Amino acid sequence: MASASTPTPTPTGNERIARRFPEEVAGEGNIGLIDEICAEDVLDHSPLGEVRGRDELKAQISGIRDSFSDFSATVEDAITEGDTVAMRVTLRGTHDGTFMGIEPTGKTVEVGNMVFTRIEDDMIVERWVQPDMLGMLTQLGVVELPEA
Repeated sequence: MASASTPTPTPTGNERIARRFPEEVAGEGNIGLIDEICAEDVLDHSPLGEVRGRDELKAQISGIRDSFSDFSATVEDAITEGDTVAMRVTLRGTHDGTFMGIEPTGKTVEVGNMVFTRIEDDMIVERWVQPDMLGMLTQLGVVELPEA
């Protein structure tokens, strides 16, 4: 645990590369960075579907950002083991564009997201993205949870 006398470790190597995707690509909207940090045939697995290649990934991220104009992604924790970086990320945004066929609700969402990123030769080659879709759909008012 970090304290005033124990600084938070600075991300190194694979973690630095992996963090750039949620922070800069998704959060800041620097979609062109995908060309620099992702392999040409990058494979991305998520509830939105499996996409392969930089162009498909750019289109998917652009679509998310179009659906949530103030979209942000904050890396809360990251752990690196071998060629894989596991991250806990908080996603936030206001639903002001069509998302998964759901018309804009104007509602703000905040959901957790687990991301595993595999890196080879300093390039992202594969990602497994698992956002809390039930939490998101509940916050958007699309899904109503049963009473306990």
